[in-house]
Amino acid sequence: MIIKWLGHASFLLESSGIKLVMDPFNAEIGYQPCKEKVDIVTVSHEHWDHNAVDTLSGNPKVVREPGITTIDGINILGISSYHDKKQGRERGNNTIFKISSEDLDILHLGDLGHILTDQQLKEIGNVDILLVPVGGTYTVDAEAAYEIVEQLQPKIIIPMHFLTPDVVLKELAPVEAFTAKFPRVIKKPFLEISKEALISETRIIVLDYPR
Repeated sequence: MIIKWLGHASFLLESSGIKLVMDPFNAEIGYQPCKEKVDIVTVSHEHWDHNAVDTLSGNPKVVREPGITTIDGINILGISSYHDKKQGRERGNNTIFKISSEDLDILHLGDLGHILTDQQLKEIGNVDILLVPVGGTYTVDAEAAYEIVEQLQPKIIIPMHFLTPDVVLKELAPVEAFTAKFPRVIKKPFLEISKEALISETRIIVLDYPR
């Protein structure tokens, strides 16, 4: 399996010849939109910087709602959550997506705005790779993101939705506010991983984005 960070909260996952994009954005956010032909797309919520399905090529199948979906051998579990700490009264709902393929469980938190509840943790179950927002303002901040990591105990943590030189949302915090909480941080252009390559020690990996 290969996971590439496209910028902001968007990732491209390639598994068994299938390409899945999470939370696509349009060019206004400051990053380059995905140029790959896509088979599946997940949308955590209907904000412009997360739902730009029309920018993708390949006529992908779109998953927007909570529930269980299987497409091309990839299992997708959508879990209801909120974009804020006030049960959606400020920014609405958010769907967490757990994507299972090649015996790996990847959890994309979207624009989660709160610590996970016991019920959500029960629904989520095992997490091998966690894609977690850390920039605050619109999502959980570094402190809350760290608490979520402690709740989920993933093997690999990949931060997203933080300040970079290219993103237009300058109110976001830099990734270092989160990564400073860990003794070692790995930087990679992308992640290529298998179930056999997972180790017991938690790893935090910061991916680069296309420029």
